[in-house]
Amino acid sequence: MIGIISEFVHTEILIKLGLAALLSLIIGVERELKKKPVGLKTSLVIATFSCLLTYISIESAYVAETRDDVNITMDPLRLAAQIVSGIGFLGAGVILRKGNDSITGLTTAAMIWGAGGIGIAVGAGFYVEATICVLIVLVGIELLPPILFKYGPKRLRMKDVYMKVLVSETTEIEKLVSFLTMEEMVIESLRIKDIPLSGQRLKHEVEIRLSALSKHNAFAIYNSVHSLPYIDRVELEILS
Repeated sequence: MIGIISEFVHTEILIKLGLAALLSLIIGVERELKKKPVGLKTSLVIATFSCLLTYISIESAYVAETRDDVNITMDPLRLAAQIVSGIGFLGAGVILRKGNDSITGLTTAAMIWGAGGIGIAVGAGFYVEATICVLIVLVGIELLPPILFKYGPKRLRMKDVYMKVLVSETTEIEKLVSFLTMEEMVIESLRIKDIPLSGQRLKHEVEIRLSALSKHNAFAIYNSVHSLPYIDRVELEILS
């Protein structure tokens, strides 16, 4: 009898660990395809060990022997609760702030937290719920955004662009702003910096963060700005 129970327990934990690893691989592949910091290996490690710790936490609560002289109340998911907060330091490590004040890595950080959640759910025996959750997340981040970016409100169809240009006269900055406005680009922020030259001459470096419709690709924006006669230099980056 004990041998049968032991075999069942071993089979159950193997199934749980295998399913947690499989579901986490789906998330890992999605991150790998987008060249994000967290990929297959990280997602698999987080979900598998979260599943193991959850399983141990639950089993420990029921396996522990009771004593008449000590009243011990154990929470089966106390260890699993610490997993959620413990994963936070991994998520913080992938959130980056670039020099142009753009923040990246928020989705990847959320996926790390989600991988831990998958491991906890599978470890606690919620197989169907964990699978449905992964499917919903994939639909939400892979299918819905392209549809919204194509058919949704105008603001959602706009991409963030960071541009740095060099001009000779301050009046040319106004011309550039007028040109971008006519091209249906929304200027979010503008920063002007003087560049000293020899002979007390100055040039002006203009950093612009703007939103442009999806029809404006990087080459179209670059060529249109570069072709302006008063632009000496252009640097362009598509942020999203």
